[in-house]
Amino acid sequence: MSSEVAAGTVAERFKGLYGAEPDGVWAAPGRVNLIGEHTDYNDGFVMPFALPHTAVAAVSRRDDGVLRLHSSDVEGGVVELDVDALEPESDRNWTAYPAGVVWALRAAGHEVTGADVHLTSTVPAGAGLSSSAALEVVIALALNDLYELGLKGWQLARLCQRAENVYVGAPVGIMDQTASACCTAGHALFLDTRDLSQRQIPFDLAAEGMRLLVVDTQVKHEHSTGEYGKRRAGCEKGAALLGVDALRDIPYAELDAALARLGDEEEIRRLVRHVVTEDERVERVVALLESGETRAIGPVLTEGHASLRDDFRISCPELDLVVDTALSAGALGARMTGGGFGGSAIVLADVADVDTITKAVEESFAAAGFTAPRVFEAVPSAGARRVR
Repeated sequence: MSSEVAAGTVAERFKGLYGAEPDGVWAAPGRVNLIGEHTDYNDGFVMPFALPHTAVAAVSRRDDGVLRLHSSDVEGGVVELDVDALEPESDRNWTAYPAGVVWALRAAGHEVTGADVHLTSTVPAGAGLSSSAALEVVIALALNDLYELGLKGWQLARLCQRAENVYVGAPVGIMDQTASACCTAGHALFLDTRDLSQRQIPFDLAAEGMRLLVVDTQVKHEHSTGEYGKRRAGCEKGAALLGVDALRDIPYAELDAALARLGDEEEIRRLVRHVVTEDERVERVVALLESGETRAIGPVLTEGHASLRDDFRISCPELDLVVDTALSAGALGARMTGGGFGGSAIVLADVADVDTITKAVEESFAAAGFTAPRVFEAVPSAGARRVR
């Protein structure tokens, strides 16, 4: 269901819940990261694009300090909160994401005095496709419009990241929120996470006879659990040991020398090697796409998976099985995408090979006794927008 079609349904449900038409309806997408994993919190490069799957929210402004939240995707009634009483890490439910955005806006000095919200989402939760960022960004955009705050997409992304870091308590980087807020249809977003400079890189696989598949392994992951935080802390330790502000500051040409300086810090060495080589892979993919060599990005994606699996150690048997099976069945490239420990993999393939690869992956999961994966095409789509 498209965001525009969903808007009518969401608006109708809003009226049933709150007794009046919403002031508007907004949509914000999930994302797939083409290349550049765990580089965003290292001030590095990333290259996501927006999915057609979105969080859609009907919202009305309130001026009495009350925030009312309801989701069609979660059992239960309307949750009512006092905006003056919002406190970081006080909420472990889904409501922490929209409430965190309200808290972050108010903490930044914006006069947000409440809202009524009803939302739904088609972004698969726990699949590494940024369902939480979509939820945050759709609320931020709605409140930006309703309260006439005048904030740009990158500014909304920063506030949403703060909401997730501080209010929710998940140490995520800036990529997911920026992708949801700033991507454009038919493009991948080349983002420098240090200065938030952006370039929209044309990415039209259909015109070249290729497809990018997302394979959701159905293995759920959770960012606020410990392993993600351990990787981030390890990267920060590596930067400190090497005397740089962030691992982005280690030139690729000087990687071997940097690794030698880390001595017997083997775990830190692996993390540093992944981040520095992954930044280089992002730059390589950008150069290939801009020179029209789209097919050549496949092996770079596969290199990225090996690095995430062996150096960053955040893959899992299901993700590895997707990649290995897809490559054996003729894929041009494949890798896990997202935070890791489950979630999704992406597969670059010629159109003629899509059915063969999909069948091979499904059969391999069945043979291994894994839950059947969900496979769909990833089409670079529009970022956050008002739809009604």
